[in-house]
Amino acid sequence: MEQYQWILLLLTIFMTGIFFFYHQSPTFSFYCKMFLFNGWIILMATILSPCITLFYGRRVENMKFMHLSILPLKNIYGIKFMVQGSENLNIKKPYVIVSNHQSCLDLLGMLEVMPERCVTIAKKELLYMGPVGWACWLCGLIFIDRKNKKSAMDVMNRVAQIMRQENLRVWMYPEGTRNPEDTLLPFKRGAFHLALKAQVPIVPIVTSSLKCCYSYKEKKLKPGNCTIRILPKIETQGLGLEEVTALAESTRKLMQETFYEISEDLHGEKEMKP
Repeated sequence: MEQYQWILLLLTIFMTGIFFFYHQSPTFSFYCKMFLFNGWIILMATILSPCITLFYGRRVENMKFMHLSILPLKNIYGIKFMVQGSENLNIKKPYVIVSNHQSCLDLLGMLEVMPERCVTIAKKELLYMGPVGWACWLCGLIFIDRKNKKSAMDVMNRVAQIMRQENLRVWMYPEGTRNPEDTLLPFKRGAFHLALKAQVPIVPIVTSSLKCCYSYKEKKLKPGNCTIRILPKIETQGLGLEEVTALAESTRKLMQETFYEISEDLHGEKEMKP
């Protein structure tokens, strides 16, 4: 009996220490919150993957399970998204969504507005991340090898063919990586090549600065309000692949201007950075 009492005592001391440092150290608190964020996703993927495999198999519609399983994180962290321009997603035919990419919290924003029959393009490495990779594969995510340009282009060409056949929407982050800065990175051409190849519209979606609630540099993760603005579609019908660079640059310029406009902490910007 004494052994269990000692275990209980040590557990109590440990939990008291965790509670103390959580409230006294912002850095420790930040890492605890990030541990919960990633741990929750891994746990949900581990629980859901066998069930989805057994009853549904791989299909785009499984994204609704990802949405429902990750939705509680938004409430846990007190992050609220105000969506503007939802009517711009009322397009019955396929299209390509391009969005800015700031942090892991973009996952919450994406699931907030993601339309039906929409898949994302993800780096190949994600596929090998255990239950998370398996869950992503079951939800129909398309994986590309970013280090192999020819292989990535072949995948994009195949996606262009099946978009119309299966009425798919494709979500992409043209910056290619997370970017917490106020200026969007130069856009990679993949999303625009895909849209031109498939002759489908581009729908830009811009999320305001997340600095109000998240900063890895400052070790900050707290409740906050963010804005997601869905812009009107950009038609590509009749445009050729030679227009890919101009299309990418004009879309980036539009999204950068929108980013400044909807980011409250950046309203003081006098001119757009290059």
